[in-house]
Amino acid sequence: MPYEIENDRTPLNEATTNGQDRLVLQTNKSAKEIFDERFKDLNKWSTKSCTIFKVNAGLRRSNSDAYTPLLISIGPYHKKNPQFCSMENYKLRYLQRFLQRNKEIDVESYIRELEKLKDEVLKCYDDKGELGSYTSSQFLEMLLLDGCFVVEYLREVFKIFPEREDKIINADWMVNLIDRDLLLLENQLPFLVLTKLHDMTKYPTESFIKMVKYNFCGSLPRVTPKFLNEANGNVKAIKHLLQVVHMCGTCRPEKHYSLTFEPELEPQIIKDANLWHDLMRSATELDEAGINFSKVSEIYRMLGEDNEGDSTSLFDIKYVNGRMKIPCFEVVNGTETVLRNLVAYEQHSSDVYTKYFTDYVIFMDRLINSAEDVKLLRLKGIIRNRIGDDSDVASIFNKLGDGVIPSSNFYYKEECKKVVEHCNKRWNRRMANLRHNYFNGPWVGLSTAAAVFLLALTLMQTVLTFISTL
Repeated sequence: MPYEIENDRTPLNEATTNGQDRLVLQTNKSAKEIFDERFKDLNKWSTKSCTIFKVNAGLRRSNSDAYTPLLISIGPYHKKNPQFCSMENYKLRYLQRFLQRNKEIDVESYIRELEKLKDEVLKCYDDKGELGSYTSSQFLEMLLLDGCFVVEYLREVFKIFPEREDKIINADWMVNLIDRDLLLLENQLPFLVLTKLHDMTKYPTESFIKMVKYNFCGSLPRVTPKFLNEANGNVKAIKHLLQVVHMCGTCRPEKHYSLTFEPELEPQIIKDANLWHDLMRSATELDEAGINFSKVSEIYRMLGEDNEGDSTSLFDIKYVNGRMKIPCFEVVNGTETVLRNLVAYEQHSSDVYTKYFTDYVIFMDRLINSAEDVKLLRLKGIIRNRIGDDSDVASIFNKLGDGVIPSSNFYYKEECKKVVEHCNKRWNRRMANLRHNYFNGPWVGLSTAAAVFLLALTLMQTVLTFISTL
């Protein structure tokens, strides 16, 4: 029976579909014609071209705020939230400054250039329903205002602003919140928009990618200027600001897997990879089993020289002959938000094949179950706690793994396998049991030692008594 599409303005809770379109009995078009049109529309929205995602409910469950802006909305996803209206005047002031940089180009010319990019930009966003609430002119205005804000804000950080003018944003608290909000997965503009606007107004010595890296990548542990220089990549292939941070963070792992294709893995290999990290024990349990922890050298931070520490990234965790070497990780305010959004980027992206941050978070979640685990790692210099109690750090790592799917080729599979094999050796199991039950605290240890000493004295007295009777 023939049907046609009719615009449905029924309230969402009364609609029979998603509240946008529904099939109603008509005689103009056949069902085949209707769905052929719908399928044609689908071809415009390739999932492979999506780079800016709405974070899924599984990741949001344990801390939804970590994916939501606090001060400023960039892009379409949070644009209509009235909470961010106060920043619109700042966006206008930055646009005004932006337009002063090249007075030969008027605002209409910038909009025309953005209009040429519109179709490509639309493909970058996965939530098409959100985009449907914008007219073409509204969308282009949003690209101009938000894009100019990001470009001019970064220029301001580098003190690149016109003569006789001062910074527009001076308050440190605003700078901190803006830096935070600009690294949220849901709060991104495609990088091609930012580079287009920058290139139309740049000075000869300006480098936009350099400004981005040096402003944002320093928020990652173990990212130094030398790392930043190596993480250049192909600027045209960069998706957004968050991906630049991801690129800086993953530029020098010692075990570097290909980022261009995923090797075909046998199902059993995938199963084994997931098995090993599930069998991992906590830091205190591994300590009881005789595994020693030590931090990877950080001397390069002070000296800036080429040495062993200089080639170490956050992800270079090694297990060698009963010793687990882990790079130092500093936990500060904002650490959780940055890590969560980097993990969300990996989880949603189909072209990130080695999920370094995902696997790191899963590994640390297995290693840290309680405040005692954090204390052990802190005393070894592996964790620097700048946020408060060890229980707070433990809570962060325990929740970071919620809703996270391990990669099919788990990065720390070999380390986990070696650790599990160490713990399963009979002697190590017995020693772990002895340490846990009899030496798990100073008083218990002293009591055990005293009991052994008294037993030895009793045995000695018995032997001497027996000898004296001979």
